Amino acid sequence: MAIKFYTSDVSFNLKNKRLIKNWIDNAIVNEAKILGDISIILCSDEFLLKLNQDFLQHDTFTDIITFDNTEGIIIAGELYISIDRVRENATSFTIDFNNELLRVIIHGVLHLCGYGDKKPNEIKKIREKEDFYLGTFN
Repeated sequence: MAIKFYTSDVSFNLKNKRLIKNWIDNAIVNEAKILGDISIILCSDEFLLKLNQDFLQHDTFTDIITFDNTEGIIIAGELYISIDRVRENATSFTIDFNNELLRVIIHGVLHLCGYGDKKPNEIKKIREKEDFYLGTFN
């Protein structure tokens, strides 16, 4: 099984792919799950907006959309991440772009692992998990 990175509608060179893959795999194992196939597609605001409109009927920009193909404990899916939105959020929150990108990636992986973010208690839990896993990235 594998984690693969793609770009669509943007020119972006992701650094440290092997390190990121190992980090994601370790997080999945830590969640008592097994890595299946995960595609991480880095794209533009416009590309992600179109997906948001077409599949979720939301007419708003977002930093990530997760399509979950998980079966049982085999974690699989597609993470579409807007590089434009990550860059803007990093600037707005005055944090490092790479740190924000990692946060968004692990957020999507945590969704695949079964974590939600619709209710206040879910948001609190997923944020705690994001912070935990960001602290394990090296």
